[in-house]
Amino acid sequence: MKHILNRLIQHESISTEEAKTVLVNISEGYYNQSQIASFLTIYMMRSITIEELKGFRDALLELCIPVDLSDFNTIDLCGTGGDGKDTFNISTLSSLVAAGAGVNVAKHGNYGVSSASGSSNVLEALGVRFTKDSDTLKRCIDKAGICILHAPLFHPAMKNVAPIRKELGVKTFFNMLGPMVNPSFPKHQMVGVFNLELQRMYHYLYQDTTKQYSIVHSLDGYDEISLTGPTKIITNHSETMLNPSDLELLHVEANQIFGGNSVDDAAKIFKTIIEGQGTEAQNNVVYANAGLAIATVNQISHKEGIALAKDSLQSGRAKKCLNTLIELSH
Repeated sequence: MKHILNRLIQHESISTEEAKTVLVNISEGYYNQSQIASFLTIYMMRSITIEELKGFRDALLELCIPVDLSDFNTIDLCGTGGDGKDTFNISTLSSLVAAGAGVNVAKHGNYGVSSASGSSNVLEALGVRFTKDSDTLKRCIDKAGICILHAPLFHPAMKNVAPIRKELGVKTFFNMLGPMVNPSFPKHQMVGVFNLELQRMYHYLYQDTTKQYSIVHSLDGYDEISLTGPTKIITNHSETMLNPSDLELLHVEANQIFGGNSVDDAAKIFKTIIEGQGTEAQNNVVYANAGLAIATVNQISHKEGIALAKDSLQSGRAKKCLNTLIELSH
């Protein structure tokens, strides 16, 4: 590790194979906490290369506990986090709305590191219990249209890193990896990323897979379609710039999609929206994101996806998916 750190400090980059080896060695406990913290910190100071990101991804996918959900034609809606915007749990709500619209979702998530409430925090607060039992996960998708893949259960390799990430409390390259390392290898993916450079890297790496994907970044820094300004969307077939008006939705102010300062706040906001009592701004942001996920799976237009998302939330089907999920997880 000393050799690698010295090279990185000299502004060199490491190869895909070296990056993969470092993560495997971290998982096997070869390095001490100071070395791991230094390694993570270097990547907060400089950009990661595509080769390095690919190596880290390959290591985590090789080390994960896989779960076979291939019969369900799933999508994962997952942001990288780390955008520092403290929004409500948009991708988790959008996942339930997509499930209510008949799209099967394998949601990969974790506790918040750099935000008040990650996907796993809010789901746990609502009463969802996490499991890695594949029969239970399949039953959840079958009956609720969604299952939750709580990252720590499927990535035991990360147990040496989790406490260091928590203590650092800022985004690390593991934020970049989260959406790429879903242990069920879903056929479809909607990813939100925190900058344009990472969006290009995701596009480059996903081109080598068989996934149908949509990668989104709002130009004012959000890792989702925030409707606070223009959003760049890259799919298998196109790159587009999208304004709220293109979707016939109103422009949103940042304070209208704030997620609160605690897990309790996040859970209250989540309940309000899923029960159909959200504000127009909150609902529209969910429709925009869930709509794109639905469109990605069903190969329809984004606007058609939004219409299905509205129906899912307003009819109560999204809420029913949540209730079924909570029930089955017990």
